[in-house]
Amino acid sequence: MKFRPLHDRVLVERVAEDTKTAGGIIIPDSATEKPSEGTVIATGPGVRKEDGTIAKLDVKKGDRVLFGKWGGTEVKIDGKELLIMKESDIMGIVG
Repeated sequence: MKFRPLHDRVLVERVAEDTKTAGGIIIPDSATEKPSEGTVIATGPGVRKEDGTIAKLDVKKGDRVLFGKWGGTEVKIDGKELLIMKESDIMGIVG
């Protein structure tokens, strides 16, 4: 399925966290928090300003971003668990 976010929405795939500690202990999924870091998969064209022009987004496809713990709406597209969020929910770009 092809998906294109609208306006200032961003489609993000969470980055998988290590499930093993430095000492070699494996942490089960139920004991770990979902990471608040991900990769931008797709972006909308931008937000429309009052004068009708479109303000482009600061993030782009491929950017690694940090977002709030409860940011975004979880969706499943092509069997992948992804997040749709507004650009304002993103705190910054990593790297």
